[in-house]
Amino acid sequence: MFTACKTYTLNDAKPVTSVKKTVENLYFSSTEDYVYKCQMDIYKNHVSGILIIKKISENTHRVVLTSDFGNKLIDFEISEEDFKLNYVLPDMDKKIVINFLKNDFRELLKRNYPVSQSFENKTDYIYLSKADKKAYYLFFGKENRMLKQIVYTKNNREKIDFTFDAKKHIFADSLNLRHKDFKINIKLFQITENQ
Repeated sequence: MFTACKTYTLNDAKPVTSVKKTVENLYFSSTEDYVYKCQMDIYKNHVSGILIIKKISENTHRVVLTSDFGNKLIDFEISEEDFKLNYVLPDMDKKIVINFLKNDFRELLKRNYPVSQSFENKTDYIYLSKADKKAYYLFFGKENRMLKQIVYTKNNREKIDFTFDAKKHIFADSLNLRHKDFKINIKLFQITENQ
């Protein structure tokens, strides 16, 4: 609980000059289905199933979570401006759960980040993107230039840590979404591979 009170700082990183004006999170940018085994821990509740993310327009994704047996748990469409809940299982139909999922997936599916500052450390190029009171630190591996991590902060406090493992720029093989101030953790593991 004490981490929520701590200001986020980059360790062992030095400022660098960069020509990049924008960086992108290309995961989930294809129109192919992204299918993952999903494990969610929300406080003391554990939910597992299959998560499908599909880009349905330039700015909108559809997200569907089903049980392992194929029963729909939640189905929504989301963009940076809009959220449309198509279905939610009555047990999950709690305002706090819906808001967490809406906010988490809105941050996860955000694509464009204007660069405010650039840094680097031994292993990563790091780009800072600021908007209002929000800041995003995007870590791209020096070896393969792929997005490894996004740290989302608000008012200089770390809120969510997205960690990716990928072999392709448009498809994360696994993803770990970890809240810093709430006991919420979402893990995704690839089931199908996109081209």
